Amino acid sequence: MALPTDVPSDPSRSVSSRVFALLNAFTPDSPALRLVDLQAATGLPVSTVHRIAAELVELGALEKDRDGYYRIGLRMWELGSLCPQPRTLRDVSLPFMHDLYEATSENIHLAVLDGDDVLYVERVWGARSVDVASLVGGRYPLHATGVGKVLLSYSSQQFQESVLRAGLKRYTPHTIIMPGMLMRALSDVRKTGIARCIEELTLGTVSVAVPIFAPDRRVVAALSVVMHTRARSLAGVEPALRLAASSITRELAKGYDETYHERGFKRDGREVRRS
Repeated sequence: MALPTDVPSDPSRSVSSRVFALLNAFTPDSPALRLVDLQAATGLPVSTVHRIAAELVELGALEKDRDGYYRIGLRMWELGSLCPQPRTLRDVSLPFMHDLYEATSENIHLAVLDGDDVLYVERVWGARSVDVASLVGGRYPLHATGVGKVLLSYSSQQFQESVLRAGLKRYTPHTIIMPGMLMRALSDVRKTGIARCIEELTLGTVSVAVPIFAPDRRVVAALSVVMHTRARSLAGVEPALRLAASSITRELAKGYDETYHERGFKRDGREVRRS
C-alpha cells in the first residue's frame, strides 16, 4: 500500500520524513494525540496528516479510538522489540536488576545515551519503591539525572561541550546549571565510577548510578537506583549497585564477538514489571 506523497507545502521532505515526523509527535508525556495536535507538531497540511494517519491506522502502526485520539499501535511495538542493542542489553541486565531490586526495594533503571538525551530502556520497581516519573522509552536530561551524568562523563569532550552550549535547564532548586560545576561533577564521576544526583530532577528523590562497559571498555549504558531522599544511607546501596553493574559488564563480555556492533547478541528480550 502506497503512502501519501502529496505535500505541496514542502516538496523537499520525503515521504518517510513526513511519516516519522508524525510518529515522533508521540511522547511519554503525549501518548494520545488528536488530528489537530499532529498537525501542530508536524507542520504538515491537515489533509496530509489525516491521510498519513489513516494509512498508519490501517497498517497497525497507529490506533484510533472513538474520541478521535491516535496512539502508537501494536505493530510499532513489535518492530521496536527487534532493535538489537536495547533488547540485548535488557535481556542480559534484567536478572541482575531483579537481584538489585530484591536487595534495595527501590527503583532500578537501565539507560543508554540516545542523541542528546538519556533513554530509559528498562525499569524494575515495586510497591515499596518511591513513585518516580521515569518511563521505559522515556527521554530525560543528561545533566539532571544520575544515569545521565554517568553517560555524559564518559562521553567525548566535544559532546560534553555541545551539551553545555545547548544550555542546562533548571528542574529544581538543586539542579546544577553552571557549566563549571557540572564539569567538576563529571570529573568526580570519572574518578569514583559513581554519580550521585540529589533532588536535581525531582524533589524528594536521590539517584545513584554507575557505568556498564562493553568488552572494549566503552560505556554502553548506565544502571541506577532511585529512592526517596529519606529512605536510607547511600553507603548501603552503592556496593550492591556496583556489583550488579560489574556482573552485567561481565555477562556482556561472554556474548561478545567481532560482529557485536552489527548484530548484537542473539537473545530474546521481554518486558518485566515488579508487582
